[in-house]
Amino acid sequence: METSRSTNIINTPISTAATQLRARTQSRRGMLLVLAGLLLVVFILSLVAGSVSIPVGDVLKILTGGQPARATWLTIVMDFRLPKALTALLAGAALGVSGLQMQTLFRNPLADPFVLGVSSGASLGVALVVLGVGTTGSLLLAGLGLTGDFGLTVAAFFGAAMTLFLVVSVASRVQSVMTLLILGLMFGYATSAVVTLLLYFSLNERIKAYMSWTFGSFGGVTWGQMPIFIPVILVGIVSAFLLSKPLNALLLGEGYARSMGMNVRRGRLAIISSTALLAGTVTAFCGPIGFLGLAVPHLCRAILGTSDHRLLIPATALLGGTLALTADLIAQLPGNQIVLPLNAVTALIGAPVVIWIILRRRNLRQTFAG
Repeated sequence: METSRSTNIINTPISTAATQLRARTQSRRGMLLVLAGLLLVVFILSLVAGSVSIPVGDVLKILTGGQPARATWLTIVMDFRLPKALTALLAGAALGVSGLQMQTLFRNPLADPFVLGVSSGASLGVALVVLGVGTTGSLLLAGLGLTGDFGLTVAAFFGAAMTLFLVVSVASRVQSVMTLLILGLMFGYATSAVVTLLLYFSLNERIKAYMSWTFGSFGGVTWGQMPIFIPVILVGIVSAFLLSKPLNALLLGEGYARSMGMNVRRGRLAIISSTALLAGTVTAFCGPIGFLGLAVPHLCRAILGTSDHRLLIPATALLGGTLALTADLIAQLPGNQIVLPLNAVTALIGAPVVIWIILRRRNLRQTFAG
């Protein structure tokens, strides 16, 4: 009798803790479904709203292969709004996931996707094309079909790839992540210095073309570019999810990760490659989009109340896509012809979010503490 009573006393706290754990897990999974539903609503809204308002019913008809009330609506949705919405969704997801990986890798709440200088490398590539080529260079680009938005995309991609190659090469030789962080910042400063010199000696028309690229836009990706853009982003996000276990181990420090049998150098290389692939691709196709990669991971941690990357990675992908679509809607000012700079809108959204999270969670550093 006494043995049975003692067993019940011991098992009661254990069963209660297990019940609470299951309840929290179910609650977090439910929140992921809420984020997915919110993303779907904002995605449909981005197809409905604009300088020409299209009824939701007609939008759904178009998406399911039907005919809308007006033929022009089919062109507006399929040729302009749908590729733009898909680009915003995938770019926001990519920036959110890559920002989460950088904050975990460097255990720094202020790290973002571009801390390794990938954005600066892409900017240098665009600057060399827009600001550095003369008449002969312009004719050469035209002969290769590398003019207009596609030319900027190719230039940004090569610039980001160059930086990625340098960062990965250094990461394979450097032991400390702090050293890698400093080197990444130095890459960024060096490329920014070259861009500044190009701007100083360039014509006003070319400076305006470069500045318009730096504002960021989700409207430059065409259906012809989607077969490149979509698979690369999906590969980067899936690879980040497969790295959930190493990321969770790194939360407690590299020493703990090694004790768990993790090859820290190889894991760091994989995380950096995934982040650079995501951030570099988004920058190449959309320009340097700021603040989403910094704000979204913090917001997801606050919503889910966890640091488990198995939940955070899908959450940051969903919320990143939602906020990117929302920022694009605000930038378009539906009903007007005015288009605001996208980076200004993302900063207006991201900065208050980060401030609110920091003020609300004074123990923010504990999330990244070993």
